[in-house]
Amino acid sequence: MKTNNCTYRTLICLAFLLIYSCGIEKYIPEGEQLYTGAELELLSEGEIHDSKEVKAELLNLIEPNPNTTFLGMKPALFFHYKAQREKPGFLYKFLNKSFGEEPVYFSEVNTDRVEELILNRLDNNGFFYSKSSSEVVNNDKFASVNYTASMPQPYVLENYHLESDSLPIYKEIEKMLPETSLAKGDRFDLDLLKAERARLNNGLKQKGFYNSQEDLLIFEADTNQYKNRKFDLFLRLKKDVPARASIPYTIDSITVYPNYTIEGDTLPLTEENVTQIDSIDFVQNELYFKPKLLESYLLFNEGDLYNANISKQTSNRLSALGSYKYVNIQYTELDTTATDGNGGSLAASIYLAPLTKRSIRAEIQAVSKSNGFTGPGILLSHTNRNVFNGGETFSVSANFSYESQLSSGSNSSLSSIAGGISADLVIPRSIPFSPSRFQYAVPKTKISLGYDFLQRSQLFTLSSVNASFGYTWQENQYVYHTLDPISINYSRLSNVTDEFQAILDDNEYLSQSFEQRFIAGLLYSFTYDEVSKLSKEAPIYFSTNFDIAGNMLNLISGGSETIFGSTYAQYAKADADLRLYLRWKKERTLVSRIYAGWGVPYGNSSTLPFVKQFYSGGPYSVRAFNIRSLGPGNFNAETENATTDYFDQSGNLKLEANVEYRFPLFSYLKGAFFVDAGNVWLTGDYSELEEDQLNSSFSETLFTDGKFEKDWLTEVAAGVGFGLRLDVQNFVIRLDLASPLRIPYEAKNERWNVPFFGNADNNMTLNFAIGYPF
Repeated sequence: MKTNNCTYRTLICLAFLLIYSCGIEKYIPEGEQLYTGAELELLSEGEIHDSKEVKAELLNLIEPNPNTTFLGMKPALFFHYKAQREKPGFLYKFLNKSFGEEPVYFSEVNTDRVEELILNRLDNNGFFYSKSSSEVVNNDKFASVNYTASMPQPYVLENYHLESDSLPIYKEIEKMLPETSLAKGDRFDLDLLKAERARLNNGLKQKGFYNSQEDLLIFEADTNQYKNRKFDLFLRLKKDVPARASIPYTIDSITVYPNYTIEGDTLPLTEENVTQIDSIDFVQNELYFKPKLLESYLLFNEGDLYNANISKQTSNRLSALGSYKYVNIQYTELDTTATDGNGGSLAASIYLAPLTKRSIRAEIQAVSKSNGFTGPGILLSHTNRNVFNGGETFSVSANFSYESQLSSGSNSSLSSIAGGISADLVIPRSIPFSPSRFQYAVPKTKISLGYDFLQRSQLFTLSSVNASFGYTWQENQYVYHTLDPISINYSRLSNVTDEFQAILDDNEYLSQSFEQRFIAGLLYSFTYDEVSKLSKEAPIYFSTNFDIAGNMLNLISGGSETIFGSTYAQYAKADADLRLYLRWKKERTLVSRIYAGWGVPYGNSSTLPFVKQFYSGGPYSVRAFNIRSLGPGNFNAETENATTDYFDQSGNLKLEANVEYRFPLFSYLKGAFFVDAGNVWLTGDYSELEEDQLNSSFSETLFTDGKFEKDWLTEVAAGVGFGLRLDVQNFVIRLDLASPLRIPYEAKNERWNVPFFGNADNNMTLNFAIGYPF
C-alpha cells in the first residue's frame, strides 16, 4: 500500500506541474507578446503536382520557430521562467538545463524578411512573378502570423543544350551530358541546376581538369521562344575563363617522402637518398619504408591524367597503413605555355610523417561486477610500428586480474584469478592478394597467438590457447569486414574440485560444454556503421557475425569425434545487432537496439562449447539483473543449488532489445533513462544427452524450463533504470541503477514487478562499467 501511495503522489505531482505550466501569461513581460507560430496558405492558378513539397520547403523559411508545445502546454518555457527566479531550487534548475527553452517573443519576428524569403524561394523553384503577404493575429499576450503566397504555374524545361566550342573541356562536358538528371518537363529548380553543375565539375576533376571550378560553369534560361511558360536551358563557360582552367593536366612526376618530418625541410634528390620504382622517386636518407611495398599503395602513375577521386583514395590507403600520422599529397603546376588547349603538367609530391615507432601502455583497472565480484587488474602492452619496414605492426599485451566475492553467505570466500598474454602481427597487405585490387582501402592481414587462464578458487582452472589468421578491411566510409579463415582454440579444464565435479555430474549441458576442448573453424563479421558521421540525424548501426567450426576437422579425422586425442566442437553460430539513433538539439539522443543470436550444435556435438554460448544480464545487457544470471527460459538456478549463482547461466539462443534516452546534465556529466528486455533459451533435442549421462532433477529442470517454445514471450526479462555517465572526450565512465520490471523465473502470475518499489529480491542493481552499453 505504501508503494502505491508513493506512485500516486509522484503521478499527481507530475500532472500538477504540467497543468501549472499552462499559466505562463503572468511571466510574459509588459510590452511583449509571446510568438505562437505561423500558418501558410498557398494560392495557385492551377493544380501544382508537388505543392506539398513546395509548401514544406517554404515553411522551413518561416522564422523564428515558436516555443515547443506539449498537449497544448509549454512546459519547456515554464521551466525556463521558473529557473529565472532568485531562488529557483535544484529541481527547476535541472529541468531548465535539460528541457528548458528561452521565450520567443513577437518582437523578434520580421514579417517583411520572411515574405522576401518566400518570394525568393518561389523564384528559385520556377514560380516567377509570385506574390506574398502577411497578417498578424493578436490575442492579448500572444501573437501569430498568417502568411499567404500566390503562385502562377511554374516554368518547365523544354530543351537542354551545351554551347559548342573547340576547347577540350567542352568535349568532356558533352560526353557527360547524357547522364544528366534534368529531363524535359522538369520545373525550373535552382537546387537541381546547382547539383548538375556540381556533377559536371566533379566529373571534370576525374578527367584531368585540375583547375576546374563549379562557378566557372553558368546556365542561361531562354523563355523567348515560348508563350506557355517553357524554357530552354543553355550551359557554357563564363567569359574570360583562364586557359589553365579549361585544359586537362597530366602527372609529369611523382616524388614520395616516406620519412618526412613536418618541422624539417624537404630532402634534396641525390643518388644516395633516391630509389626509383616504376618512374616514382622515393626519397629517404635511411630506409624507413620499403619503396617496392609503398609503391603498391599508390593508385596513379606518371603520365596519368589528374583524378581527384584517385588522389583521395590514395591518401586514404596511405593513412590506413597505421604507420603515418600525417599524409599530404600536393600538386605543383609546372611551367607551361599551354594556351592552345593541349594540356598542362603536374608534379605530385607525397609527404608521409611517421608515427612514433615504439610505444608502451599500462592500465591499472578496478573492476566491480553486478554479481558481487570486485578486484584490481593490470594491463600492459607494447607496440612496435613498421617493424619490418613494410608498415607492419607488432604488439604484445599481457593482463592480470584478481576478483573476490565480497557479499556475505555461502559464496563469500569465492575468488577468481585471470590472466593472459597475446601477440598480434598486423600486415597492411592482403596476403597473398595484390593491394591494387582494392580501391578504397587495402585489407590488413592479422596473425594472432594468445594464452589465457582462469582460476576459480575451490572449483577449477580453465586454460586456453588460441590462434588465428585473417583479414580486416574497410569497403567504404561505412562498411567494414573481418574474415578469419583460420581460427583455432584449445582449452583444458584442470584442478577440478569435488564440489565442481558434482555440479558437472548434475548438469549434463554444462559438462558437455567443457568437454569440447578443440575449436577450429571460420569467422566472418560484417559491420555497417553511420554513427561516427555526426551530421546524420538518424544514423543506423548494423553488425552480424558468422562462426562455423569443426567441418574441416571432421573431414581430416574421417568422421571421428576426436582429433589429436581431444574432443572437437562442431557447430554453426550467427548473431545480428541493429541500432537506430535519433539525434536532436542539445546533445539529446534516443537509441533503440535489437539483438538476436542463435547457435546450432551438430555432428559430434550435443551442445555449444562453453566459451561460445550466449549469456544475458549485466551492464551491457539487461541491466536490472546480475551479469550472466538470466535463463535459460524461466530456469531459476538458486532454487536448484545454492552455489550455482556463481556460475554462468547460458543458452544457444539469445533475444534482446533496449531503448535508451541520453541527455546532457552539466558539462561532461550526462544522464540516461533506459528500458532493457531479453533472455537466453535452449533449442534442439537434448533427450539423447540426458540418456547418455546420469539424470538429475537439476538437468531435468534445466532442459524443461529453459527450452524455447511458443510461449517464449512470457519468459522475457525486462527492467528499467536511469544512469549517470562521465563523458570526457569519448572516454566514458558509466553508472547505471536498474530495477526489474518482469522476472521470468518467478511463478507465471507473479512475474510483473513494480520497479524500485516492488517486493522482488535484488530489486535494484547497480552497474559500473566503462563505455556506453551500445
